[in-house]
Amino acid sequence: QVPLVESGGGLVQAGGSLRLSCAASGRTFSSHAMGWFRQAPGKEREFVAAISWNGGRTWYADSVKGRFTMSRDNAKNTLYLQMNSLKPEDTAVYYCAADTLPYGSTWPPAVQRFASWGQGNQVTVSS
Repeated sequence: QVPLVESGGGLVQAGGSLRLSCAASGRTFSSHAMGWFRQAPGKEREFVAAISWNGGRTWYADSVKGRFTMSRDNAKNTLYLQMNSLKPEDTAVYYCAADTLPYGSTWPPAVQRFASWGQGNQVTVSS
């Protein structure tokens, strides 16, 4: 388990930007791939982006590709999601999560592998 705490959400107008952060405690953060997920009201949780344990590989859902950038700073035990050109349909609660397998080789990790969810952070994009 990798305890995670998200921050950085809020209200922004369409076309604006936000950066989400996810701080991890413990010494295992740097050995796990990480993911960002989101869930809008009445919809299923959506897998948005993933980054490998060393930051060398990233994956994005088609819905955010070209607009969102995921990064990590293992020295600071922190994960980031830079969200640009935000749209009203990006409105959701965003969660970070850790791959349960350290140094996992399957890419991107299967959704079922993610655990250690953060508390969630609301992002609201107004039109």
